[in-house]
Amino acid sequence: MHEPIKFHSDPGASDQGENPSSRGLRPRHMDLKKDKALTIQWSDGRVSIYPIAYLRKLSPSAEAKELRKQMASNPLTVLPAGAGGESRPLTAEGIEMVGNYAVRINFSDGHSTGLYSWAYLRQIDPNQPDKSEPQSP
Repeated sequence: MHEPIKFHSDPGASDQGENPSSRGLRPRHMDLKKDKALTIQWSDGRVSIYPIAYLRKLSPSAEAKELRKQMASNPLTVLPAGAGGESRPLTAEGIEMVGNYAVRINFSDGHSTGLYSWAYLRQIDPNQPDKSEPQSP
């Protein structure tokens, strides 16, 4: 079973971790289906659905960013164990709030070091028009 995370509007909440173009955009509601996707309803009405494997692939952790950089420059980069070829499906084992600006997702492959800020989640929205490769969060 999953439990949605609900947010209440907090006009005094800090926009720490957000860039000026996304200032004020915050989740109103988050729903994690551990074997499928994270769904976020944003304060501007947009609904974003992030498949679990997609979130893991675009983890903002330092190690994942470095691996993406290596893969872009060398297509023969060897993936670390657990980075793609596991026999069991990747799932999210849990999600936790980090301050008022991000969440941390614990994945079944043991990865849990990436902090997904609101600005970064908006940037990597799979349904975003004119989406490009993510920048540093």
